[in-house]
Amino acid sequence: MPNLKAQYFNKKILAVVIISILFMGCASMQTPQGGPKDSTPPKILNMTPKNQTRNFNAKKITIEFDEYFKLVDESKEFSISPEQERAPILKIRSKRLEIELQDTLEKNTTYTLNFGKAVADINESNVVKNLSYVFSTGNEIDSLSVSGNVKSSLNDEFEKDVTVFILPLARDTLFGKKRPSIYTLTDSSGNYKLNNLRAGQYKIYALKEGSGGGDKIYQQVSDEVGFLKDPITIDKNLDNINMQVFKELATDFRVTDRKLANDGIITITTNKQLKEPKITITDPPKVDVGKFVHFNKTNDTAKVWLTDLSFDSVKVAIQDEGKVLQTLNFSKGKKDNYVRDVNINDNASGGKLNPYQTYTLTFPFPITAADASKITLLEDSVKRTTFQLIKDSTDFLKYYIRYPWKQKRTYDIKYAAGAFTAIFNAKNKEINKTFKLDPTDNYTTLIYNVTVPDSSKNYIVQFLTEKKDLIKSFPIKGNTKLRFANYPAGKYMIRVIYDENRNAIWDTGNVKAGTQPEKVWYLKALLDLKPNWEREDPLAIPAPPKD
Repeated sequence: MPNLKAQYFNKKILAVVIISILFMGCASMQTPQGGPKDSTPPKILNMTPKNQTRNFNAKKITIEFDEYFKLVDESKEFSISPEQERAPILKIRSKRLEIELQDTLEKNTTYTLNFGKAVADINESNVVKNLSYVFSTGNEIDSLSVSGNVKSSLNDEFEKDVTVFILPLARDTLFGKKRPSIYTLTDSSGNYKLNNLRAGQYKIYALKEGSGGGDKIYQQVSDEVGFLKDPITIDKNLDNINMQVFKELATDFRVTDRKLANDGIITITTNKQLKEPKITITDPPKVDVGKFVHFNKTNDTAKVWLTDLSFDSVKVAIQDEGKVLQTLNFSKGKKDNYVRDVNINDNASGGKLNPYQTYTLTFPFPITAADASKITLLEDSVKRTTFQLIKDSTDFLKYYIRYPWKQKRTYDIKYAAGAFTAIFNAKNKEINKTFKLDPTDNYTTLIYNVTVPDSSKNYIVQFLTEKKDLIKSFPIKGNTKLRFANYPAGKYMIRVIYDENRNAIWDTGNVKAGTQPEKVWYLKALLDLKPNWEREDPLAIPAPPKD
């Protein structure tokens, strides 16, 4: 007769074993939690031959690190100076980096291997910055240096991770065409230092690359640049070679972005601000009739609404000052269905309306009709009918509601479906808004008695937020009084632009012409404007800083 008790215990033991194995397997799959994040880049343990070796004759250089690493954008980041026809080959061997030299080395020459941001750790991609290796095939190593700092020309802030490089004067024509071989990166304080330089004449540049950059070749459309107009002569160590980077205005017109969206809006973005822009539909010409065009404040982005979408393709001409700059083609499918949501946005930020502003409605499409009878205004739940609905005289995307708004009241506005009609008979759905009038005690006024260093010159006094966003500009000439009135209490900054060409805007520099951007001065003290406060201060603009 089978031993039923033994079978029972055997099955029980087997079940326990299986459950234990499953539990251990699940547990082993979990990633350990917590612990500090690794923020330290790999450290160099050894270099063979040693860095700054003289009478160098090796074919391979080995750099050993304290942890595993990877190479990032090696082709963009790594360089050797002087350049070689056959570039060195970089290989990873465990925690070692091997650099195999492929070309013959010149006699009595100092070579610099610059790795840029090419070396980073495996897990967190912490970069070994400004890693370099120097050797000489002769008895001496070039030991001259150039140092300084890099700032933003408009924001007056030190720039980190900006590429600073020099080009021998005879090779300056390669600027913007080929990446430099002698370069370094600014640190977190904007400082840089170029070491192991040979005596000679050079042009020096600073390059802050935009998104998608990294090749160390200046691209006007995306990068910021700084430079010294005159060459520098390196016959001793040079200090305080400081530069300012700026976004250069485009000289040649180009469309940088264009699209026909699924709501039927054509958007065109250009690389420069236009003075007297105009959009014309050249083919088919009938589509030009009834179109709506809206440019942004800087005239470098246009939105176009066409009321006739019967075309398969359309040609759009961009003009400035009466001259056609470019013609674009847009095509649409015969089965395209455009979805148009007539949303309503207002300027009651955070449910509070600035008491010194008009209540403003903005729309994503040109409004062709408005029905005030479909708007209900409640003041503390009491219906009011004495409001006015006013169309903006020049902007077809704006309407205003005028009413004697009162403090400590709650306003509820209901926009019934169809209160606003846009092109193609698109109508809004029911939308509700609620806001209060912000107390006037929350606002402040500052008056400046401005004195200028030279009454024959022009200046621009600008009020900025604490983050240096522009609020208001005052072009001035001579001593004057400025009133910065009825703004929310808070912290502000003052910036002054020395308007050399008297056009009331800040002008950037130009690399080809060798011109620097217009100079800027900041009032160092941060303005802390208190609520319900009006004060009057002197503002003495100093003479512009010297080059």
